[in-house]
Amino acid sequence: MPALSLVGLSGNISSPSKTRAFVRAALDRAEGQLDATSELFEIADFGNDLGRARRLSDLSAAAQEKVARIAAADALVVATPIYKGSYPGLFKHLIDLLDPVSLLHKPVLIGMTGGGDRHALAVEHQLRPLFAFFEAQVLSTAVHVSDRDFTEGALTGEAALARLDRAVSEFGRIFPPALRHAAE
Repeated sequence: MPALSLVGLSGNISSPSKTRAFVRAALDRAEGQLDATSELFEIADFGNDLGRARRLSDLSAAAQEKVARIAAADALVVATPIYKGSYPGLFKHLIDLLDPVSLLHKPVLIGMTGGGDRHALAVEHQLRPLFAFFEAQVLSTAVHVSDRDFTEGALTGEAALARLDRAVSEFGRIFPPALRHAAE
């Protein structure tokens, strides 16, 4: 049984989603390097009551269980689309419901998807400080991808995939060699 659990959180509010495809690609690459399993959640997976929730206990039992799996994961891959220079409000609202210590020291790969490169630094100005508040161990390589990096909904851009591989490889420096797959 794999020793590590990875959870991906895609901040998309529509489906199909390039953000979800990005998170899935990152999780697949991480599983290929580590002895791990992964699961992926989208904002819609937390139910219709997310927008009305004032505290975690206001969410359905199923949504609370998903939040618990995020908190219990060994590492996270979190990406959101960028709208008007920032992440979607429902994504931030979900993060606001987390206990401030729930992500303490947790390795987090951060990324954003956008239509073009105009907001490429938003991942650094929006997501990095958000997870720094939680004292998460945000990987040094963040990834921004744009529409041109996708072909028929799949992440295919060479430069984007190379940057994603660099980010994912940082998990390998965090977790002991015994938890990594042999590269033979």
